Amino acid sequence: MRKLLRVDITVPLAGEGPQGTELAERLEAWLSGRAAQGWEETPAADGAGVRFRVHLEDGPPARDFAAEALADWPQLAIETAAIEEEDWGAAWMAFFTPIEVGGVYEILPPWLEGKDTGALHPILIEPKMAFGTGHHPTTALCLEAFAQAFRAGRIAAGQRFLDLGTGSGILGIGLCRLGLTGFGLDIDPQAVWCAAENLRRNHVQDAMALAVGGVGSLAPDARFEVVVANILAAPLLAMAPRLVRHVAPGGLLVLSGVLTGQAAGVAAAYRAVGLPEPVIREAGEWASLTWG
Repeated sequence: MRKLLRVDITVPLAGEGPQGTELAERLEAWLSGRAAQGWEETPAADGAGVRFRVHLEDGPPARDFAAEALADWPQLAIETAAIEEEDWGAAWMAFFTPIEVGGVYEILPPWLEGKDTGALHPILIEPKMAFGTGHHPTTALCLEAFAQAFRAGRIAAGQRFLDLGTGSGILGIGLCRLGLTGFGLDIDPQAVWCAAENLRRNHVQDAMALAVGGVGSLAPDARFEVVVANILAAPLLAMAPRLVRHVAPGGLLVLSGVLTGQAAGVAAAYRAVGLPEPVIREAGEWASLTWG
């Protein structure tokens, strides 16, 4: 049976104020470049911080990852453990329960495929990339923005979307479920592979194209009625002038991956390129910004 290496990195937050939050953000940026398969973010056992858990196939690359984490983050508690893949799968089956979002979606693991979701639109996601299963607040915030826009008639079947930083593909799949078609981009080839698998699982592979790349890989005149980017604050700030050019007139723009303390700065960057004040939604320490 295949062995996995579990790496737990705990960031203390209680009593540290902005410093603890900034440390968590820096660790997320570090992980995004080294943990292509994603990670699980949960409260620490003592309730005073956040635990980042990464599962890697046990072998030299996994051991190198653990060693690099220890070297780069000596101030954090880092624990490693070798586990059987079966144990990891059983843990996910206990953790990954169905989630209703915005009264429009229900996110399900593959082992619940076929479950009657009533009037809700089902999204099946394999828990290979924990930040893209819907459990993370940033994912739920984006889906809630879609749900509200859908109920208000702001987005509808036949429109085109761009899902920038698609990850597991969950946000694009959510838009496909509402009858839209579009394009998913991610700079991580493994994320694109994971998204393709999830598109096939949800039978929307004909509605959403995928490619490796960022906003700079789009044709200059490409326009989309819905644009979503659930990444991090720093790249969202840097790409503001380019990203807004790809939103069709009157279109919907949804940004997330932003800590609540960063939302005002992101909003200011997009005001500077011609957008009005966004609607800001918050879930814990995370925020989303919506225009349109």
